Amino acid sequence: MEEPCKEKNSLTMTNYDDTVAFLGQWGRFQRVVFFLLCASIVPNGFGAFTLVFLTDTPTHHCMVPDVNLTKDWRETIIPTEVVNGKQELSSCSRFRLDVVRNLSARGFVPGRDVNLTDLEQEACVDGWSYSTDVYQSTIVSEFDLVCSDQWKQPFTSTVFFLGVLVGSFCSGQLSDRFGRKPVLFATMAVQTVFTFVQIFTASWTTFIIILFINGLGQISNYIAALVLGAEILTGSVRVLYSSMGTCLSFAVGYMMLPLFAYFLRDWRSLMLALSLPGLAYFPLWWFIPESPRWLLSKGRVTEAEAIVRKAAKWNKVQAPAVIFRDDEVNETKTRSKEHHSVLDLLRKSNIRTTTLILCLVSFTMTTAYFGLSFNATQLHANPYISCFISAAVEVPAYISSWLALRYLPRQLSIIGTLLFGGLPLFLVQLVPQNLSNLTLALEMLGKYAITTGTALMFAYTAEIYPTVLRNTATGTWTTVSRLGSCIAPFLLKLRIYLEYLPYITLGTLAVVSAFAALFLPESFGRPLPETIQQMHKRKRHFHPKRPTSEEQGTRQKQGKRTEFLSKDPHWR
Repeated sequence: MEEPCKEKNSLTMTNYDDTVAFLGQWGRFQRVVFFLLCASIVPNGFGAFTLVFLTDTPTHHCMVPDVNLTKDWRETIIPTEVVNGKQELSSCSRFRLDVVRNLSARGFVPGRDVNLTDLEQEACVDGWSYSTDVYQSTIVSEFDLVCSDQWKQPFTSTVFFLGVLVGSFCSGQLSDRFGRKPVLFATMAVQTVFTFVQIFTASWTTFIIILFINGLGQISNYIAALVLGAEILTGSVRVLYSSMGTCLSFAVGYMMLPLFAYFLRDWRSLMLALSLPGLAYFPLWWFIPESPRWLLSKGRVTEAEAIVRKAAKWNKVQAPAVIFRDDEVNETKTRSKEHHSVLDLLRKSNIRTTTLILCLVSFTMTTAYFGLSFNATQLHANPYISCFISAAVEVPAYISSWLALRYLPRQLSIIGTLLFGGLPLFLVQLVPQNLSNLTLALEMLGKYAITTGTALMFAYTAEIYPTVLRNTATGTWTTVSRLGSCIAPFLLKLRIYLEYLPYITLGTLAVVSAFAALFLPESFGRPLPETIQQMHKRKRHFHPKRPTSEEQGTRQKQGKRTEFLSKDPHWR
């Protein structure tokens, strides 16, 4: 009873591709959809990492009121302390102002008449003075998220990623129910409107509430565009869109962020500039169609045919009198009546082992990806340059992952990227402090490898699991991976206890995950499993084997169903 349902599902996409083959793959219609959807993803690139600059901490020290102090006392009222082996002015304390004012009035000279180490200190009761050398203002300087409130910095980023987690889950459900196109534009509206509303927040509490809502639409837009394009486009164009098109569009947006931030040093001006481009996307409603596949699944054949006929007109080809036959529509509406849940990933020992290892690997990669991305501003005297380099590294990483998907075993690729990403992070602690560029190079080498590995994970997961568990498995490990993005900001704060502890932690996670990946099955060059029994037969190590002609044919047919999952590093 289970097999016929799955057989119909496996035929659905093939039948659809054959039915609309008369359109061609790269006509005017496909080009418009391809480039407009790619353009809709660009704001996600700078939106996802805006907090890199918004939560950066300018140099600061206690505010000293304009009271009658001599020049010597005004220059020494802020005590010095040793931070990472260097003498720096204290950020969170000063000598008691009433004592210093009394000593100044009596004519005592600090360091000569008074031993400064004997003076009592106090907290910054009058607030803080922030340097404007790099930023005119950030939310840290705006809401005083320093000293006793320093925990609010990473918590702000965590709130955003919790919004991303909830939004990604809910948008998928809404997309299946109400359609791909409405959810795409609704999430773009949420992203644009609430980015703009953040400008007017007057307190940190209000800011993070709006930030959470902003997160609901942020990456959900990316997912909606990914699915919509994958369902409209066909053949090699779908593969190109799902891999290079979406990923490089995200990278372009990411690279634009430091340029915006460089010219707009005030955080409110930056948010305004990042919200305005979203307005340009709403006219696209009349150019981007709904997914015909989704319409067919809902029995809305007339609307699906209208879209395909419009595409034929744009491509200047003749559409047949009847595009979708009744039997094809019935096949499309047919879905397996069997329901599968997360528990099915844990019942059988080998599936349970594979799932737990994949969750560990994805958690490690996502934690490392966002940890290294958010740490970029700390690596160079100019945070704008280091952030741009961090974004630019993603371009060769996506190209490398695409090549790896075509030519290399999956297990070898995952293990290689984890080791190649983790080892440079161990080496960072050996670099002398005066060689900051070498530290930057090592961290970017690690990020390149981690980004490459993350981009491989969706295709790998799609190839490992059978049809009945594929979506459940993908949703499970992506949810776990998003938890990694939530803790990444707090992980970076471990440098308070030991400067290189974040690198050691991420490097250790990467090496442990690489060892665990040795026990994952290989999927390269093999047909996608349709049943749980076929997954059981998968071997844990890669043995080069030339697939038979029958296996190649099966893989080509079934591969069409999961090409859209080939790369999605930002649905983390």
